Amino acid sequence: MRALRGVSRRLSTPALKPPSAHALGWRVTPVAHALGAEIEGADLSHIGATEFAAVREALLQYEVIFFRDQASFDPAAHRALAQLFGGVQTHPAYATWHTDMTFRPRPPLGSILHGIVIPDGGRGDTEFLSMSAAFEALEPSLRRRLAGLEAEHSFEHGFKESLSQPGGRQRLAQALADNPPVTHPVVRTHPESGRQSLFVNGLFTTRILGLGEGESAELLGFLQEHMEQPRFRCRFRWRPHSVAIWDNRLTQHRPVNDYWPSHRKLQRITIDGDRPFYRAAEAA
Repeated sequence: MRALRGVSRRLSTPALKPPSAHALGWRVTPVAHALGAEIEGADLSHIGATEFAAVREALLQYEVIFFRDQASFDPAAHRALAQLFGGVQTHPAYATWHTDMTFRPRPPLGSILHGIVIPDGGRGDTEFLSMSAAFEALEPSLRRRLAGLEAEHSFEHGFKESLSQPGGRQRLAQALADNPPVTHPVVRTHPESGRQSLFVNGLFTTRILGLGEGESAELLGFLQEHMEQPRFRCRFRWRPHSVAIWDNRLTQHRPVNDYWPSHRKLQRITIDGDRPFYRAAEAA
């Protein structure tokens, strides 16, 4: 495979304030260039149709949004907000960069995470990266090459450490049977915004269909390394009663596990998603 090239300097800047959030008197402050915004003035325990429209609009714009001082955001309010987006489900925890459960035919839309017990000293952060900003920063020739390609995602690959433990295959036999490998587009079109993004990750993506093993591994490695650049990331420092909502269709995330032996407790609800697809952008 020839040497990989294809990184441009182009990176668009998000608008500063979604109009509906501004109309509600909320303050929206971007936290990084590629993604992320902190929203002040919202009470997530009382979300009507107007407030939810503002939350959703901000999420579509910034890909991950953060709220502070949500002391009234109890489990019932948490579930109620999640159900405004769609059906809900449980989710296991992972310690490396990933997009949630891409081994499923319909990976989650996103998640809502509520900080309950947070370690002292600024430990236990969560990092996010924008797969759409990473895609946009690629050279046009590489974007064209990736468009229309399909990649395999595997539960078995993502849980290989658990499966290798004594009794692991027996313990996870049903999960293996329920989750055979699936394929998704390497470039995904967001079903609401139409934004194009990469849709591969190091945890679950095993190969790109139609390429040789070496070429596939090299391209996937290049793409993941490209996405992990600091310019595509933001980092959220938790405080008690902080809330993060992220769009799983456009982002990857990972916990910063630097707080042992302190205790960290967060409550999470994951939202049902749809089947990924690629649609070529319309010519301007």
